Amino acid sequence: METITPKSAMNNSRSKRFAKTFQKVISLKIASNNGICMLNSNLKVKEDPFTDQHIKANSNKNEDNNKARNKAVMEALMARLFAGVTTIKAAYAELQMAQHPYNNDSIQAADQAVVDELKAISELKRRFMKKELDLSPQITIMLAEIQEQQGLMKTYEITIKKLESEVDVRDSKISSLKKHLDESMAYNKSLEKKLYSSGSLSMFDNVKLSLLNPTHFVQFLNHTLRSIRSFVKLMIREMESAHWDLEAAIKFIHPNASFTKPSHEHFAFESYVCITMFESFNYPNFILPNDQIHKHHQNNNQNLYFNKFKKLKSLNPKQYLKQNPKSSFASFLKSEYLQVVHAKMECSLFGNLNHRKMVNSGGYPDSDFFIAFAEMAKRVWCLHCLALSFEEDISVFQVKKNDRFSEVYMENVTEESVFSTSGESSSTGSDSREIRVGFTVVPGFKIGNTVIQSQVYMSPLSFRVSQ
Repeated sequence: METITPKSAMNNSRSKRFAKTFQKVISLKIASNNGICMLNSNLKVKEDPFTDQHIKANSNKNEDNNKARNKAVMEALMARLFAGVTTIKAAYAELQMAQHPYNNDSIQAADQAVVDELKAISELKRRFMKKELDLSPQITIMLAEIQEQQGLMKTYEITIKKLESEVDVRDSKISSLKKHLDESMAYNKSLEKKLYSSGSLSMFDNVKLSLLNPTHFVQFLNHTLRSIRSFVKLMIREMESAHWDLEAAIKFIHPNASFTKPSHEHFAFESYVCITMFESFNYPNFILPNDQIHKHHQNNNQNLYFNKFKKLKSLNPKQYLKQNPKSSFASFLKSEYLQVVHAKMECSLFGNLNHRKMVNSGGYPDSDFFIAFAEMAKRVWCLHCLALSFEEDISVFQVKKNDRFSEVYMENVTEESVFSTSGESSSTGSDSREIRVGFTVVPGFKIGNTVIQSQVYMSPLSFRVSQ
């Protein structure tokens, strides 16, 4: 019987050679890395994409992507929260706006908007705490920006409405104040008319020429000065409306004049009007006397002037001028207007010379400016007639600039003490300031031996004390 040799019983040398060759071709190593079997080869072949190095790189890349996504999600979440805050702010502003005036529908709508947005924010909080946020960062940020812009626009609209409401309220207040101002001005005018009416001068109705004394002159002088100051205020307002340089005008009237307060500057304009209106005051009809007029006055013609005074003192000047266009008062008014209101002033105040042309031709404008001037001129004319009614001679005087103050001849137009800084000097010969006459505002008068004080503006004078 023949024996069969099995395959496993091959030639030992052949088997050994095969085993060695297989080991040289490949070396097999089983390793575990996080449960993943990895095959390492010592052969120089193309790298396997599933090697340790690449898996680590992919893992880092995934981590970076997760971080970037988480950051984007958080930014989207914050954008959504800020947009929600803006929406609540706008709704709250609308709620406040609806309170005044009360609007129930707007209040309900604003309240519902606040509630809805708070619910939305609460839902975001719940999803965030449970890590259930499934936001799309780009879309969420875009929608949040739209929502925030809408909230801002709504807030601006409410702010505009609020400002418009405040403007309406202020306009209403301004209208009310204007109405009160007009009423007050009308009332003041009525009081002024009553003050300047014949009733306030009733003492002159029954006075006789023989009983006339300087006290009557002083009382009517004060009555006249009130009218002068009223006209000066009106003239200054017209100058300001015409954008005059008031400081330049003051320097033209009184060069180098200094004022202790800016509110005192109106005294310069009052001085200009008074000095012009009272020029040649002590002469008949404001004209230098010739022999005939002088003789006429010396022959005790005081009664004529006193009658003129009593006749004109209570009349409307414009009505009197229309009835007596060729009277001496009409000539005086025309002459004084052309002097006080020169052509350049009138043109700048009114834009034309219509007043001047009308006065030159014998007419009388209807403007408030001319009416105030005519009233002032009438009172100066009446005071002039009253002055010439005295038996004693009357004269007018002014005080020179930088003269020392005299209580006998002067009265300070301000309430400040004229001796407040007088005599202040240092033993070392440093600069001292003394109060001196700045300029005459209202001239003084002498009736016989009676002196009616000149009204002056006092201002500090700087000088060097002699050693």
